[in-house]
Amino acid sequence: MPWAVGGLRLGRDWVAAPDPATLRARWTALTGAEGAERERLFRPSRTRTPSAGAAALPGQRSATARFADAPGAFPDPVRVLLAPFDEQWLLPDQRLIDSARPELWRVRDAQQVFLLEAPGLLATAHLPAGRLGRIRPLHRRPGGAEPNLAPGLLPLLGGRHGGWVTPEDVLCWILAAGRPGPRGYEVPLAADPERWRAGLELGHRLLTVQLRGARGGEPPRLPGGRRPYVRAAVTGWPEGLGYDAESETLTLGDGAVSPVPEGAWEYEVQGVRVLEGWFAARSAHRDPQAGGLEGLGPAEWPQSWTSELLTLVTTLALLAGLAPERAAFTPGPLLPAAELEAAGVLPPPRWARRPASVLDHQEEGPGGQFALL
Repeated sequence: MPWAVGGLRLGRDWVAAPDPATLRARWTALTGAEGAERERLFRPSRTRTPSAGAAALPGQRSATARFADAPGAFPDPVRVLLAPFDEQWLLPDQRLIDSARPELWRVRDAQQVFLLEAPGLLATAHLPAGRLGRIRPLHRRPGGAEPNLAPGLLPLLGGRHGGWVTPEDVLCWILAAGRPGPRGYEVPLAADPERWRAGLELGHRLLTVQLRGARGGEPPRLPGGRRPYVRAAVTGWPEGLGYDAESETLTLGDGAVSPVPEGAWEYEVQGVRVLEGWFAARSAHRDPQAGGLEGLGPAEWPQSWTSELLTLVTTLALLAGLAPERAAFTPGPLLPAAELEAAGVLPPPRWARRPASVLDHQEEGPGGQFALL
């Protein structure tokens, strides 16, 4: 996957939130303020201030004039991945985002999958918007067109393993066989068709779980009797998150969810339990240190968050169950570098490392201007 893009830099925390209603409240507070108060709430940076305009993000309807003069209508929030396994919402207004990576927005659609390297390989159908490392889109163009793969790789693998190989197959192989190396993630390519098929089977299971029902797929489910349920509803605002391993119960204040496998509770990314990080992100606005727009959020725990929690518990439990199989997987004999070079796969051409030219519609620039093409 030669084309890789650095992650988005939001520049201000208030442009993302776990629910759209919070973003609307923050937008209303910001646009209702004037002068120095609006400046304070905005949290200016070197690249974004209320007195600067910016182009509309590809595929989004947002104002482009100077924010101080004409904020425009509330932009419809979009679903993003803000942290590993943490799906939130973002205001898609480039005037508010330090580095929005428009090239990623141009290829964001229902067919796209983004591969992340932060840390551990993770696939998502949502635009990655946090500190998630390098982002590698599966497709270089909208509509699932032009795979972001080294030219010649698909026919080489198809000829080697006796069948049609799709871009998604390669992504699944990467999820199964990719391992961290001294220069980033390394992906050995199997020479044995049996090992190739075994890796694809494992990788497809990993991809299905990680996508969590996106792209029209089935949401992940644990076997009957092991599916987590709400045993006691959350009332008010839960002051903390707890876990009892003996009863496999996750508590949120007076609310309770079970069964929650211990593997889901202990699932960590960079030394932080994913469930604890997820809860902390939804409680951040209640921190006494949270000021300005970051301090705006729901007064009571939204029921929709409990539904999201059940899906997250299921996802983590399934991934924890697959972890030993993935750790034990070996690709067997590898395709030699000479064969990849002879097929033109290595080294990938320079153009493959750059975004494709996607000019299927006009994009509004700062102040409502359009480029002359």
